[in-house]
Amino acid sequence: MAAAGDKEPAPYQSLYRRFRPQRFEEVLGQEHVSLALRNAVRDGRVGHAYLFSGPRGTGKTSTARILAKALNCAALEEGEPCGRCDSCVEIARGSSLDVHELDAASNNGVDAMRDLVSHAALGTPGRWKVYIVDEVHMLSTAASNALLKTLEEPPGHVVFVLATTDAQKVLPTIRSRTQHFEFRLLGSETLSALLHQVRSATGLALPDEALDAAVRRGRGSARDALSALDQVAAGGMVDDDIEVLAELAEALAERDPSRALVAVAHASEAGRDPQRLAADLAEYLRQGFLAMVAGELVSLSGVDRSRVEDTARRMGLPALVRALEELGRAQVDMRDIPDQRVHLEVSLIKLTHPQADDSTVALLERVERLERALAEGGGVGVGPVAEAMPARTLEVPPAPAGGPSPTRAGAPATRQSKETSKSPLPGEGGEWRAAALPADAEVPSAPGGRSATGAESGPDLARRTLGAVRRQSGSSRGGPRTDAPGNATSEPRGGTDVAAPRQGPDADPTRAAPVKPAGAIAVLPSRDELVQVWGDGLLAQLPNRARARFRVGRFLDVDGS
Repeated sequence: MAAAGDKEPAPYQSLYRRFRPQRFEEVLGQEHVSLALRNAVRDGRVGHAYLFSGPRGTGKTSTARILAKALNCAALEEGEPCGRCDSCVEIARGSSLDVHELDAASNNGVDAMRDLVSHAALGTPGRWKVYIVDEVHMLSTAASNALLKTLEEPPGHVVFVLATTDAQKVLPTIRSRTQHFEFRLLGSETLSALLHQVRSATGLALPDEALDAAVRRGRGSARDALSALDQVAAGGMVDDDIEVLAELAEALAERDPSRALVAVAHASEAGRDPQRLAADLAEYLRQGFLAMVAGELVSLSGVDRSRVEDTARRMGLPALVRALEELGRAQVDMRDIPDQRVHLEVSLIKLTHPQADDSTVALLERVERLERALAEGGGVGVGPVAEAMPARTLEVPPAPAGGPSPTRAGAPATRQSKETSKSPLPGEGGEWRAAALPADAEVPSAPGGRSATGAESGPDLARRTLGAVRRQSGSSRGGPRTDAPGNATSEPRGGTDVAAPRQGPDADPTRAAPVKPAGAIAVLPSRDELVQVWGDGLLAQLPNRARARFRVGRFLDVDGS
C-alpha cells in the first residue's frame, strides 16, 4: 500500500487519447481541412455550421475540438489555439461550458434534439458556443427536422459541427446548410512516422516489425493504429493475419485449391471469422490490384509490398478483378448462410480452379491466361481431362501441284471433314495432335449414313473400323499392302494410318488435302474374317454395357454391300 501522504499514480491513459492532436498543424493527413479552418478563424470568416465526414479514427472529433479552442482562445496565434489559456485548458480537459458534445447514436430521439435547440440561445462565458454532434447520420427523421431551422439560422454566437462516418445517410436538407469537409484515410508512411514518434516519446522497446504490424492493423486509421500499438506494448504481439492472407494469395496465384483450403482451415482453427477473412483477403488483393494500376496508392511497405506486387504480377489483372468480384459476392452471400466457411471454400475453389466455374468471367480469365502464356513463349498447361485423353498423330499428305484435291470415294468435292479445316501446329511433316474420342462416345447420325459432324456412321463406320483392325494386323507382318485398286495404304505412323491422296475429276485444286479416314477399304471382309476380328479384337474393346449386349449375337452372312 502507498504510504500516507504519497500521491496515487495517475491512471493509465491509452495512447490514442494521450497523443490526440491539440492544434491544427498536428492533425495528420488532413491538411486541406486544417488550412481552411485555420484561415477562417484567422480572418473572421467562420461559418455557422460544418459537416465533417470520413472513416473512423481520421480526426473528425479532434478537429472539431481544435476549432472550438481556436474560436475561444485568448491568445490566438495565426489561427492556431495557444493551448495555455484557461479556455484551451478547459476544452482539452472536457469541462468547458462553451463546448457541448452530443452522441447522436445514443441520443437520436426528437426530445434530445429539442432540448439542444432550446438551450442554443443561452449565453456562455466564452465568445462562441460550439455544439459537436457526433454520428449525426443516426438521428431519426423527426430529430433531423427539429434541427433544421436552428441549423439554418442559429444564434450569432453558436457554431454547429456535425460529424459522421456515412455522409450519404445525412438528410440532403442538412448537408445543404453546412460546409462539408471530407476526411481521408492516412497513408502507411504517415502512420509509420506517427508510431515511430510515439515509440520515441513513450520509450517503448518495440521492434520495427511490431510497428509495421500495427500500421497494417490500423488500415489508415490513426486511432486504430495507436490502439494496436497499445496491444503490442501490453502483450508483446499483435494479432496479425498478413501471413494467412499472403498464403491464400499465393494459392490463388499458383492455382492450388488444396493450398487454399489448408490456409482456410488454419485460419478457422485460429478463431478467425470466415466473413472477416474474406474481407481481409479482398483488401490484400486490392493492394495487388493497386500495385499494377496505381502503385502510389499501395498502403503496404517493405517486404509486404514486394510480396503483394509479385503475387499480383503472377495472377494477372483479369484474375485479380475476378477474385475481387467473387470475394465481394461471397461476403454478401455469407450474411444469410449458416456455414460461412463452406461458402468461402467454394469461392476459393472457383478462383483456384477456373474449370469449376462456368461463368463468362472465368472463361475470359482462362482465355487471357492462354494468351499471356503464348505471348511469353511458354507452354500452355492442359487440364486433367485433356491430359487423360489419348492423343493421335495424323499426317496430312501434301497436295500434288496443279492436281485435283483428294476426296473420299463417293463424297462431293466441296465437303470436307472437320479435321482438315484445322491448321496444323508447327512440327515435323505437318503433324498435329488431337484428343481421340472415348470408346463409348456416341456419334449422332444424319441422313445418308453420315454423322452430324460430316463423318461416316452406320455400316460405313463399321467397315472402316474392321478395315483398320485388318490392316493393323497386316502391318505387323511388315510392308505396305493394297486393299483394292486405287486405295494404297502404308504402314501406320505414330498409332494412325497414313493414307495416300486420291485424285478425281471433280477435285478442287484450291482446297487443302483432307486427312484420309483410317481404314477405308472397298472390299468387305468374308464371314470368317469378320467373326475372327470381332471375337479376337473388337468385342474385348467395347464398353461393359455394349459388350454384354452384343456378345450374344453372331454373324450370319455377308451379302453385297
